[in-house]
Amino acid sequence: MSKLPISAFIICQNEEAYLGNCLESLADFSEIVIVDSGSTDGTIDFIRSYIDKGWPIRLFEETWRGYAAQKQFALQQCQQPWCFNIDSDERLDAALRKLLPELIRAPSELSGWRVARRPYLIGYGYTPAHVKERKNLRLIRKGRGAYDLSQAVHEGIVAEGQVGKAASGSLLHYRPLIIDEQILKENKYSTLKADQQFKAAKKPRLLKLVFSPLAYFLRLYFRNGLWRCGRSGYVEAMTGAVYAFLTQAKLYQRTVLKTRPNRDDAGAH
Repeated sequence: MSKLPISAFIICQNEEAYLGNCLESLADFSEIVIVDSGSTDGTIDFIRSYIDKGWPIRLFEETWRGYAAQKQFALQQCQQPWCFNIDSDERLDAALRKLLPELIRAPSELSGWRVARRPYLIGYGYTPAHVKERKNLRLIRKGRGAYDLSQAVHEGIVAEGQVGKAASGSLLHYRPLIIDEQILKENKYSTLKADQQFKAAKKPRLLKLVFSPLAYFLRLYFRNGLWRCGRSGYVEAMTGAVYAFLTQAKLYQRTVLKTRPNRDDAGAH
């Protein structure tokens, strides 16, 4: 069976525990570009073991540039007509692998495809096929899109031209962090987001501080369907609400500290 004319591109650091299933799901791709930013575990040796087995992997070791810039570098190394962004802890499900040949036969005016993602929930497993995160642009024609380098987190490709939505199939996201670890991740990502908004001179809004966490929860729990996943789905939706709250709270504090810096005024009371 001939390989699909697609370059998968992956950025990674210390992903030995997750990368294997990701690579196995890319067996039909003509090229896999991996950009490592200084792994200290066995990731590099693991990748080279796949190269030694004949996998079409091109490995680059590149100093960390930030999420968007690192992915843009990886995208620029791709040589196939289509390019697919995937993280080390993601893998294509069977439905998406089956659909890919149809997606890349799209008419030339279509620049790319948005793809859904299904997370793995502790105590539940992967969400059902109809319980998905919003679809993001992952499959792009070579030269028809680039990353917005102003995005510090939740970076995405900005396409030139029309973008479609894959009718079926999903990326499976497997990184089952206990809440202790997940909150640390949400804290990190909310810092990046708040710093990005502060740098762009966005003003904190009371309504956003109050209602953004609730809106985030409702979107995940009801619109995305996490209510179908029991307590595991509730925890996942609440974790998203925490991220939304931390982002708005950090933006507020960064802004207010410009005009009212902290000062111990105990003597005035």
